[in-house]
Amino acid sequence: MLVTGAGKRLGREIALTLARAGWNVAVHHRHSVDEAQQTAADCDAFTGRHGSALPFFADLAEEASVRALLPAVVLRFGSVDAVVNSASTFEQDSADNFGFSAMETHLRANTGAAVLLAQALHGHLSERDGQGAVVNLLDQKLWNMNPDFFSYTLSKAALEAANTMLALALAPRVRVVGVAPGLTLTSHLLSDDKFAELHRQSPLGRSSTPEDVAATVAFALDNQSITGTTLLVDGGQHLMRFERDFSLM
Repeated sequence: MLVTGAGKRLGREIALTLARAGWNVAVHHRHSVDEAQQTAADCDAFTGRHGSALPFFADLAEEASVRALLPAVVLRFGSVDAVVNSASTFEQDSADNFGFSAMETHLRANTGAAVLLAQALHGHLSERDGQGAVVNLLDQKLWNMNPDFFSYTLSKAALEAANTMLALALAPRVRVVGVAPGLTLTSHLLSDDKFAELHRQSPLGRSSTPEDVAATVAFALDNQSITGTTLLVDGGQHLMRFERDFSLM
């Protein structure tokens, strides 16, 4: 199992949840070396097996680095059954200052890397006559559009479309499932009070927690009948109209 962006935040919670379920976890990172090593150690503690989780570097914006990632994991673990694309570039731009550079930055890391890793997993599983799954982390804002974080949203919309195409192209060997959280973790753009206020703005009175999202990823990996669709885990926030991105409200 490879989880991208697993050194911190949501990727870390997903890695820990999967380790609790008994998976060996390849903990991908770019800059977060220490955090990835800590995640791997914590996963080992859950599995009770030394070396059940190991850190792996890749720059998801660079094609050669992405293409080298899965073979490196296979070399250490022997095989890979699933990929969770959790890592994400999230930088603010708008229709007013949109440019090719920002678009390319987001499409490379958020869309292209996920497609290449799905491609690589399919090739690996074909060689060993195996079956597996890819889970792509999306965003509830695709079902509740606003113009903030323009290039980020484009990249996630492209990845959501890729879900459908990959599910068709890689079947029956690889299932492809999207998981779309709502407001889950705070950031430097939100105070704790503001985060709590926004988190409550949903039909259920709460948005997603890291545990909710990680549990949904585990469910998508376990359920052999799900492919080509997205599970929205947001307390219903996608049913409400938000004029701005949460981080700018």
